[in-house]
Parts: sequence; structure tokens; C-alpha cells
Amino acid sequence: MHNTNEILNLNNEYIPLVAQIMEIRKRGNTPLAYVRTYGCQQNVADSEQIKGLLGQMGYDFTENPEEADFILFNTCAVREHAEDRVFGNVGALKSLKRKHPSVLIALCGCMMEQKHIAERIYKSFPFVGLVFGTNCIHQLPKLMYDCLVDGKRLVFRGNDDTTVYENIPVKRDGTFKAWLPIMYGCDNFCTYCIVPYVRGRERSRNPEIIISQAKELIAKGYKEITLLGQNVNSYGKGLPTEDKMTFAQLISEIDKIDGEYILRFMTSHPKDCSKELIDTIAESRHISVHLHLPFQSGSDRILKQMNRRYDREKYLEIINYAKEKIPQLSLTSDIIVGFPGETYEDFKQTLSLVEEVGFTSLFTFIYSPRNGTPAAKMADPVSYEEKNRWFQELLSLQEKISAKRCADMVGKQYRVLVESINEKNNELQTRTSGNVIVEVQGDEGIIGTFQNVEVTSARNWILKGKII
Repeated sequence: MHNTNEILNLNNEYIPLVAQIMEIRKRGNTPLAYVRTYGCQQNVADSEQIKGLLGQMGYDFTENPEEADFILFNTCAVREHAEDRVFGNVGALKSLKRKHPSVLIALCGCMMEQKHIAERIYKSFPFVGLVFGTNCIHQLPKLMYDCLVDGKRLVFRGNDDTTVYENIPVKRDGTFKAWLPIMYGCDNFCTYCIVPYVRGRERSRNPEIIISQAKELIAKGYKEITLLGQNVNSYGKGLPTEDKMTFAQLISEIDKIDGEYILRFMTSHPKDCSKELIDTIAESRHISVHLHLPFQSGSDRILKQMNRRYDREKYLEIINYAKEKIPQLSLTSDIIVGFPGETYEDFKQTLSLVEEVGFTSLFTFIYSPRNGTPAAKMADPVSYEEKNRWFQELLSLQEKISAKRCADMVGKQYRVLVESINEKNNELQTRTSGNVIVEVQGDEGIIGTFQNVEVTSARNWILKGKII
């Protein structure tokens, strides 16, 4: 197993070698890289590290793959639709490789950690030169050197390395919003989820390094920092005794840093969401009043089948405690509709929980089997058409709840971060601490700043406001 210093030394050796090769192979004035990211925020953070390393190897970046000397797709395995998109888009690169044989095409990320996927890529897409998994980013310079020098295709997978590699450079996509990973992997093994198999077991980053990086981001003027982990609530597992810290303690320490910023985090798991965490949010200066707490199903029978390790009662207990401690709290969640063996009676319990909690919004999915997970082998007698009817029923219920919540916000004032401009209507998109978007009229020059807005109207879940 490499340690972090060995990897740094290895990169210091191979980074200039790749840069020298690319000076010869480049098609334009500067070697150009095209990096496309699929999936979750963790994948985005991984791509920022990949871009950091590519930048050190002399690459600039392009949004046009036709111009690129290096093309990389960072893939997602959570949903079948994401995998299908990757295969389609990779196939489209065949003609580009034929036109520009010197282009190196690479695939990485969660899909590549599945053996059957990696084998399919190797057999069906011979123009893909490099395939590597989720825990290999730190070795990218050597992998690229081997590909470029030998001209051979390389597949490098395996996520059993539990080392946390620090000091990997980062090229951030945003100028005022930043992703900050605090841990990697997952130990939960929910029966429907591929993540533990493609990202490995949980390992937490050193809290001192995380806090130091947060301070650096705030000092550079970043206004929103989102802490990332597959299950941030279990942060601290595996840390040496001298570094032991819970997630609540970690965000409390970051919250003490002076500055004008908002601190967010994702994703939380209900079985590990503690009252200590809720109390920390309630007493904080910078932590957002938004809790994304996926419950997946309102049926205890289905939750047990999912191996979620909490029940409806425990979920509602922490939700009610959070509502009591943080009256302005905004709650969002994930729901899977049509899990194998789910009946309509089970589904109605999901509907009743949604109604009882009153979520701001939901991320809803019809169950999609993932090859290699226990749920993929379970009997699944309910048709897709029936599941879709349930799904529409859930959407209809949540639409009513969201519309009422949005209507209740009219006439109230909120501190928001101005994020972007909506090109369709030329209005600024702003986001509240509770993670609700409010569109306002204003000058693009205030993007990246905090403003106070008053909500003036609500149409379903679309809020309009004015800057005060």
C-alpha cells in the first residue's frame, strides 16, 4: 500500500514526464483536456482533483471534445439511465478517435469499478485507452504516462485500498461555491445500493486538514461550502484516537471560523443522525437550516428489506426533534418507489409519512436494479406501469405540499446567496439557507454575494421575490 508521501513523490516524478510528452503530442498551442462528469457531487469533487492533476501536467481545459488531446468521462453507477448515457456518449467518440488517433480517451469513476462494465468497455470500445476506478485518482500521472509511452490499453481497478490520500491539487469549477469531501466510501450496504461496492469502505479524512481547507476557502472568498460524504453522519469512524471527532463536532469547529459564508452538508443517514447534530445546527452561525434526510420508504417491512437499520418511528423521532429545535428547518428526502416486493399498502405508508412530515421537496425514483446488489435478486412481481402509477400519485401529493409551503413563504424575508442567471427569463436565481430557490430581478454583478430578498409570489414551487 502506498502512503501519501510516496504518492506525492511518484507524482512529482511522472507529472513533468507527461507534460514533456504532451508538448510533442498536442494538436494546438497548449494540450487541452475535456472532462465530463456524471452523477453525484462526490463525482464532481473527484473531477476537480483530476483537473488539478491535469493542470499540473500542463493541460488547459475545453468544453469541446473535438479540440481535446485528452478526453475523460467520470461515470456514475447509481442509476441505469446514467450508465446508458455513458455508453451512448462513449460510442460517439469512435469517429473522433479515428479522425485524431493521438487523442487519449479515458473512463473512470463508479461504473468502472464494476467488473462486468469494465469488461464490456474493454471488448466493445477498443478506442478507450485508459480505464480506472474510484480510488485511483492519485495515480493518474503514472497511469497516463504508461498509456502514452507504451501505447497499450490500461485497466486499473480495485477499491480495497483504505488509505486517504491528501495533498492532491484541486481545480475548482466554481468561484464562490466549493465542495469539500470529509470522507469516502460507505459501510451501510443498503440492499438496493451499489455504492459500497464501487467506492469501498468508509474512511474519514483528518479533521485538522478539513478545518484548514475550510479556512482557506473562506479566506479566498468562497460563500458556500458543502461538506461531502456518502454518510456524513458517521464521520470519524476509523480515525486514530488522537484525531477522534464526530460529525457534529467537526461542523461545530468549522462554524467557528469567522467570515461571510454558509455551510451545507450531504448526505445524511437517518440511523446515524444524532440529536447532537440537530443541536449544533440550531446553535450555529453559518450552518444552513436544511436537512436532507433520505427515508426511502414509509413501510417498516420495506425498510427492513432495504437494510436501512431504522424504522418509521425512529425516523419521525429525529424529524420531530429537529422541527422543535429549528422551527425554520427545511426538510428534503429521497424516496424509492416500487422496491422489490413492495405492495400498494406499503406504498400508502410512504404517502402518509410524506404528508405527516411536510417536506420542502423530494427526490423520487422508481426502483432500478443494480447488478451485484442483493435487491437485484429479489422477486419483483409489480409491473413498471403499476409502479409508475404510484410514482405519479407521490408526485401529485408532494406538489400540493410544496405549493402550500411556497405560498406560506410569500411576504417573508430571507437572506439568500445569488447563484446564477436564468437565461430563459433573465432573472437571477438565489437560494435560501433552507435550500429553496427564489428568482429575482437584478444585475449579474451581484452573483456570488449574499442579499436580502422578500418573496412576492409563488406559483406551485416557483418563488419570485425582490431584493430589499
